[in-house]
Amino acid sequence: MQRLTRLLANNKGFLTFMLCMFVFRSAVADWNVVPTGSMQPTIEIGDRIVVDKAAYDIRLPFTHVSLLHRADPQRGDIVVLDSKTADERLVKRVIGVPGDQIALVQNHLYVNGKAADYRPIQVSGIHADREDPAIYAIEDTGAMQHAVRWSLAAQGHTNDFGPVTVPANQYLLLGDDRDHSADSRYFGFFPRKEITGRATRVALSLDPDNHYLPRSDRWGATLH
Repeated sequence: MQRLTRLLANNKGFLTFMLCMFVFRSAVADWNVVPTGSMQPTIEIGDRIVVDKAAYDIRLPFTHVSLLHRADPQRGDIVVLDSKTADERLVKRVIGVPGDQIALVQNHLYVNGKAADYRPIQVSGIHADREDPAIYAIEDTGAMQHAVRWSLAAQGHTNDFGPVTVPANQYLLLGDDRDHSADSRYFGFFPRKEITGRATRVALSLDPDNHYLPRSDRWGATLH
């Protein structure tokens, strides 16, 4: 016991620093590794994203208990959540907020009965395109504009979704890679209390298909 006491006393500064860092990461800001491509092309496999954990709530550190409500997720936000249904941490985009009616018809989005506009774009550097060629477009609903990815192999085979109305205190979340994302089409609506923060930018990016070499052009990139 005396040895432990001396150890703690000799390393008090370091232990205090580590505690403060853990509290900061739990309640204020954190960074997460993205291991899947469900948010391509916006977030690539190997990106380390910065998460603003105080964007919506100030929470009691190491819990989901909200001490101060600051805001609610908006359409287009990229959110991080600890999903009980999926049994894992997810990174998805908010497509429907409470009260919205959402539908997908031939993979084209309808929000409250209004069809999104699509503008084709060119995207390079997505490794999945080698074996699973895709087309890309900017999805524009007026309130949000962002890139989406559609697999060419899935064209004509995608299932329509909805229309569904988002209940109170629930959110409809989709991945930007529409044909390769387990999201609200599979898990249903996600409770507001499970959303822990908003992804804001790429901290750094390592390419798992190229010996984890840095993708310096993505470092610091803002997420839209």
